[in-house]
Amino acid sequence: MPIYEFRCLACNHCFELLSVRKDDTQEMKCPECEGQEVERVLSCVSYVMGNSSGGDSAKPKITSKSCSGGTCGSIDIPGPSR
Repeated sequence: MPIYEFRCLACNHCFELLSVRKDDTQEMKCPECEGQEVERVLSCVSYVMGNSSGGDSAKPKITSKSCSGGTCGSIDIPGPSR
């Protein structure tokens, strides 16, 4: 059951909608101002990775550095390479 995150274009309020079934229809309106002009936003993701062998090879590597707009970062998530 995916949870989608939206932002109201009228009041800038962010809210979530839970999609129970693929054919489920929901009214897309802001719970704060009841505005119907909303946009889907990219949500933050939380994950847990494990390694059955107990090593650190399955842990993501996070690199951060200073950029002109503040702090920038990248995440190298382990997995099969292309």
